[in-house]
Amino acid sequence: MLEEELREAAAVLDPVPDELRQLALDAYALHDLDARVAELTFDSLVDALPVRGATDAPRMLTFRAGEVTVDVEVTEAGLMGQVLPPRSARVEVLGGPRTCRPVAVDTLGRFTSDTTPAGPFALRLRTGADVIVTEWLRA
Repeated sequence: MLEEELREAAAVLDPVPDELRQLALDAYALHDLDARVAELTFDSLVDALPVRGATDAPRMLTFRAGEVTVDVEVTEAGLMGQVLPPRSARVEVLGGPRTCRPVAVDTLGRFTSDTTPAGPFALRLRTGADVIVTEWLRA
């Protein structure tokens, strides 16, 4: 009974904006229950040694999920990456409630996306029945 009264009071005094509620629902829709999470094993912002004279070096990321490794380079022009070992797959760049169009992985495991992530982003890799999702990072 007390919980219901508190909910009613919160709804009147501090209602959740409709836009925020929709964003929460959309974020939940992105959630893949059967997906394996690829762990970030290298981030050039943290792990790389600085290079003298390089002022705008691209960000290099490496994710690992079991035997699958995903190397990604983040630049102002977009993303470029490689899935190892090479396999047929689709990569989706996730950025909030919207998913960018999927990009195909070629026979060498390479992929490119001309969409530069703005804000938090993750990658979803679909290989047949297997789904791998990377950790979320801020661009």
